[in-house]
Amino acid sequence: MFINVNLQKIRKMDLHFNLREIATASMVLFAVIDILGSIPIIIGLRKKVGHIQSEKASVVAAVIMVAFLFLGEEILNLIGIDVNSFAVAGAFIIFFLAIEMILGITLYKDDEPESASVVPIAFPLIAGAGTLTSLLSLRAEYYVENIIVAIIVNIVFVFIVLKSSGKIEKMLGKNGVNVIRKVFGVILMAIAVKLFAANINQLF
Repeated sequence: MFINVNLQKIRKMDLHFNLREIATASMVLFAVIDILGSIPIIIGLRKKVGHIQSEKASVVAAVIMVAFLFLGEEILNLIGIDVNSFAVAGAFIIFFLAIEMILGITLYKDDEPESASVVPIAFPLIAGAGTLTSLLSLRAEYYVENIIVAIIVNIVFVFIVLKSSGKIEKMLGKNGVNVIRKVFGVILMAIAVKLFAANINQLF
């Protein structure tokens, strides 16, 4: 009996790692964070203040994203909103972000940050409203452990970009960055449609 109890505990602790979910979540976060599209902003900040705290910004952004992944649902429950409703709202936000990326237009723009401290880089540049909304939308579809791996993958990539933004801009060129943004914009739009279709039925 003791062995059976332990086996049940082990089964409950099983992790559901799935490469497809990790890949999809990583692509969603990559497209929403759009760190490549933010290279001009990063370069401008670096020129203005002389130094960007890449390590600190990356760690703080990761903490914000993981914290919101776990606490975001509780916050929604406090104000009486279920995850499916939030996922549908998130699908609209992701859809409009995709339109911005594909058409090269700006539907909403924050004021340019005045310094390259943790606040403008980690939030809202990396862990902004679109990213946090996407996290809860993804949680309605995928296992948490796969989303966390996707967050780590993106934070590592963000760190690399922050460290070598100048070299990346020269390597890709302006046209290269624009092509990448448009490709991920199309992917993001398709994912927004899928999120909407998967969660809208749960509201009725």
